[in-house]
Amino acid sequence: MLLFSTILRINEKLTPEDFIRLVIEWNQTSSHPENIIPNIQWNGERNIFYQFENRSLAIEEYRNQNMIAVRYEKKDADGVIWDTDYVIHFNERKISIRLDRSYRSDAIPVDSKFSTPHFISLLIDRSYVQNDGDFPIDWKPFTIDEENLSLLTELMLGNIQYELPVVFVSKMRNGKEAVDAFALAKTLAGIAHVVVQKDVFLYRQLREESNGRNEFNGTVGIYYPNPPMEKRRLYSQAGVEKNSSLYLQIVRQVIHYANQQMVDTLFTWHGVNNAILQDRLKHQQEERIAAEKACQVAKSEVVQLINSFDDEEARIRAQAQEEANKMIESFDDDTERLQKQIQDLMRANENLSYENQGLRAKLDASGNFPVLFSGDEREAFPGEIKDIVLSTLKDALPNLQEISRRKDVITQIIQANQYQHLCEKKSSELKRLLNSYTGMTKPLRQELENLGFRISEDGKHYKLTYLGNDRYQSVIAKTPSDNRAGKNNVARIAKLVW
Repeated sequence: MLLFSTILRINEKLTPEDFIRLVIEWNQTSSHPENIIPNIQWNGERNIFYQFENRSLAIEEYRNQNMIAVRYEKKDADGVIWDTDYVIHFNERKISIRLDRSYRSDAIPVDSKFSTPHFISLLIDRSYVQNDGDFPIDWKPFTIDEENLSLLTELMLGNIQYELPVVFVSKMRNGKEAVDAFALAKTLAGIAHVVVQKDVFLYRQLREESNGRNEFNGTVGIYYPNPPMEKRRLYSQAGVEKNSSLYLQIVRQVIHYANQQMVDTLFTWHGVNNAILQDRLKHQQEERIAAEKACQVAKSEVVQLINSFDDEEARIRAQAQEEANKMIESFDDDTERLQKQIQDLMRANENLSYENQGLRAKLDASGNFPVLFSGDEREAFPGEIKDIVLSTLKDALPNLQEISRRKDVITQIIQANQYQHLCEKKSSELKRLLNSYTGMTKPLRQELENLGFRISEDGKHYKLTYLGNDRYQSVIAKTPSDNRAGKNNVARIAKLVW
């Protein structure tokens, strides 16, 4: 389950050597002795693995993209597995930081608690992180006074660009803050900016310059960098200082936003390892092609010279040919092994993605007061259950009274949850595959399996089982009787599974 994810821009000061040293320092100086891998000795290697008891640290270099990926893994006695990943792209000057928690089947559930990786503080303290526009990346609150007030008003008016959410904590009438801004900034370091006004007297000027869009009297505003995401305004209890409930609500909102952002697979541990394997496979294939060309040359030479050589020379040529064939077989074996590694890695990554999606939904449900709970059905793909619910609500809209509370509520739910039409896209893909169906081909079988169908033969029909679940079975003829069979199949199957 993804607990934390952020991408920061780094400056030219951070070199590959500095990065690896900082990772090792992060582990060796941990405030939790049970996380330390004792006696790490680093001699400049960029591909190395350290392990001690239940914890390990792996470092992989991806030279083709000038990247270094790091994974620290710890397996607790109760079955919880913690993965902390740092993936840095030196050409793009970006670093991805992710914290995952997964379980073995016998794991004992634990309460979810969040803390920002200390590694971010090390990056900040060594001045390796670039500013986010005019906002510095820091673990302390950013203070707004008369000199820089325009930065806050431009934020409120939507006139500046930034990449991380901005949390504005306004002053209460007594000059105090409704939440502990210093603790909040430390918790959200590297994932959001925490902004506070220097004193309560800036309220009037702020209201005038922002056209009344400002938060005031302890209210907290969360400004998101994505235009489709509307600002969130959270209200405090009158006169209550350092409200822990409000504090947790802010943290959950920011973390939820950060974890929902799409991350290029190349900025993940699995993505880097997959890319390295793909490059190795490509190299093996190129070597195999070169070997085949050499073999063809050898064959041509044998044909041209065999008649002029005596028996011994012919035997030597035949032996050379045999060695060439063995070399090609060796390349084939290596290629097959690498392909299997890639498939296993991609399958494991896909399974983790599904698990993350389900667990994240449950975490969100426990902390963000959802409208509905998802129940016990497992998702076939990320976002499936949410998409089915939104699709059903959207289909129901035309049947609702035009001016009614029911229609307004349903419309707001659809808009607030970013309906992505995932099931419609699946149905369109199925339509593309089966509309002109004349029989089961190998490419068609592969694409249907990619959509989640298991295909088996059943007399004169093929049986399609979705997700391996017998509740969702459908059949199609091996030899369709008319040209409408494909369209009929699409309508029937899509209605069953999407």
